[in-house]
Amino acid sequence: MGKRILVQRMGRGTSTFRSPGHIHVAPAKYPQLPLNETYRGRVIELIHDPGRYVPLAHIVLENGVEFYIPAAEGMYQGQIIYVGPEAPISNGNILPIGKIPEGTQVYNVEIRPGDGGKLARQAGSYAIVMGRSGNKTIIQLPSGKTTMVHNDSRATIGIPAGGGRIEKPLLKAGNAYHKWKKKARKWPRVRGVAMNAVSHPHGGGRHQSPSFPTTVARETPPGRKVGHIAARRTGRKKG
Repeated sequence: MGKRILVQRMGRGTSTFRSPGHIHVAPAKYPQLPLNETYRGRVIELIHDPGRYVPLAHIVLENGVEFYIPAAEGMYQGQIIYVGPEAPISNGNILPIGKIPEGTQVYNVEIRPGDGGKLARQAGSYAIVMGRSGNKTIIQLPSGKTTMVHNDSRATIGIPAGGGRIEKPLLKAGNAYHKWKKKARKWPRVRGVAMNAVSHPHGGGRHQSPSFPTTVARETPPGRKVGHIAARRTGRKKG
């Protein structure tokens, strides 16, 4: 009887695979505020959140509400921020996306009004307001695809700070170790074909190859659920 394979151990949720959520400063999302009122606030500090490449802006509103959002490029400590439909179109301000002019670069866009922000949150990424259609706004995502969100969904004007991070190589394994140590990722990750047959379905043999198709169904049990899970297509593309 072999030991549990890696994906089975991950599902057990032991300390080796548990997400280090306790090291994070706070959730980076918009507060629950009335959508028809505009609030004035101030950036108290810009702080580093472990495992996140974009710095966080700690914002305190005049009514005492405090929250954290990904900082915009060019945002500074002491900057005045406005939140609401009457906020000026300026870097770092938070408005319903239906109030933002077409062609504006935005980030931390809500999929549903009030969810706190889900889209275009990574350092250097941004979405572009493309147009309107009824009560929906069309935006272009960082991937180039377009989607529609409700006009009441909030977004921050600008680009998230920390862009260009991936242009600097890691250079050594020690840097990769510290990078993944702060994230919910097991590192290093050994390939299945490099393992023994007892340790993985792809292991064993005279060379590093699974020697059989690796597509498996979505409902495959954990001990066999490795490789191309629920593949949409197989084989070589034609044309």
